[in-house]
Amino acid sequence: MFHKSCILILIVLLSACMISACSGEKSRQIPQMNFQEFETLLHQQNDTVYVINFWATWCKPCIEELPAFEQLNTEYEDQKVSVILVSLDFPNKYEQLLLPFVKEKNLQSQIIHLTDVDANAWIDKVSPEWSGAIPATLIYKGNDRGFYESQMNFEKLKSIVKTKL
Repeated sequence: MFHKSCILILIVLLSACMISACSGEKSRQIPQMNFQEFETLLHQQNDTVYVINFWATWCKPCIEELPAFEQLNTEYEDQKVSVILVSLDFPNKYEQLLLPFVKEKNLQSQIIHLTDVDANAWIDKVSPEWSGAIPATLIYKGNDRGFYESQMNFEKLKSIVKTKL
């Protein structure tokens, strides 16, 4: 009797695991990088327009503008446009805040977690115009660069990207 109970429990557990695996409920992993690892994304010399947005889960204007970046990512998915959302959340908040936030909001754009907390060491390398406030967005293609230290909407993003395509 005990043996049959164990087998039944094992079958139930395996079934639950298989259902979970088939449902696509995978936890999305977000690459964590220090600035040195990330910096190469700021200087790509190819025919792609890069839209790099700096944001954090605790920044209300950042969260309000995320749908515009998601819409841009969807609208230009078949073109040479790369939307990269760079989270500036503290490294110790990765699992507690960032991962659940991305899952809850169903963010589909590429996301990177920048773990270099000494922003004064790298802000000028992103743009000499950057005071360090977020949201902030760098949009570039080759050497044609624009930096925007303000909240963006879809129309503004789209008009900037169109000038670089």
